Amino acid sequence: MSGTPSPRPRVAVSRSGLPGDGVERLAARFDVTSWPKTAPPTPAELAGLVRGCEGLLVLGSDRVDAALLDAAGPGLRVVALASMGYDGVDVAAAAERGVVVTHTPDVLADTTADVAMALILMARRRLPAAMDALRRGSWGAFRMDAFLGLDVQGATLGLIGYGRIARAVARRAAGFGMRVRHHHPRREEDDELSHWMPFDELLRTSDVVSVHTPLTEETLGMIGAVELARMKPTATLVNTGRGGVVDEEALLLALRRGELHSAGLDVMTGEPRTNPADPLFAEPNLVVLPHVGSATEATRAAMVGLAARNVEAVLDGLGAPTPVPGASGLPE
Repeated sequence: MSGTPSPRPRVAVSRSGLPGDGVERLAARFDVTSWPKTAPPTPAELAGLVRGCEGLLVLGSDRVDAALLDAAGPGLRVVALASMGYDGVDVAAAAERGVVVTHTPDVLADTTADVAMALILMARRRLPAAMDALRRGSWGAFRMDAFLGLDVQGATLGLIGYGRIARAVARRAAGFGMRVRHHHPRREEDDELSHWMPFDELLRTSDVVSVHTPLTEETLGMIGAVELARMKPTATLVNTGRGGVVDEEALLLALRRGELHSAGLDVMTGEPRTNPADPLFAEPNLVVLPHVGSATEATRAAMVGLAARNVEAVLDGLGAPTPVPGASGLPE
């Protein structure tokens, strides 16, 4: 006579309708509960969803703090982010509770690099302003001084941070005939794509500065008024890293004063930004996108799929394929 079957481990998913078949694969093996509403869960709602679960699959915009970890209970074993960034997770609190935190660093580099390159082209050439002129019906007779931007070919690109996405941008920039430089605080070596440069020198000599750093205590406000003042007045700043790395008020002031040629942002502080009168959206020399760096069908499906594989591995007692650095779930 067989005994009572063991209950399947419970897994919570913070959104419904995620791309790909990752959640479906989890549901074939585990007791999966997905957030059913269109709007994302509030912190209290997410706490209720995760209570009693062993696994949690969340997006980068979800906040996973000590209170949420405690609400889940001692059975929680893994928090899997369908995101490369993990600044919304209290990694130290998770480690104290033996919870593994994972992310998706390997699947979105090229897709995000495409958007970084697009922002460079759009901002540098002032293409949105030209599009707006068409929509307003104000494209008149041909003028040699209309819609003038600055060249990308021959320009110097300075990369702040030099991980997978930055290297993917470097490969694309080479194809556009750009000279590439980079700064990483702990790796000072050159490679076939780029030459390492001290931070201040990179700001001073680059025609385009592209930000590719995670948001940490060290990088919060890394590009502020002082740093912007070091850049050329003909320079372009692009950020596809995290919003808090750039001081947005200082950026707007530099653009309005003509101290910076242009900028492009795919990330902002306090996302989502839903006010149509937001000053970021009104600045003519600033191109703003709603965090779409990884937004292709294939890449978003791959992100969810990798997050699901991380959940499966940990619940199977195996090592996670892509744990967050320093987030093994074991006290150091």
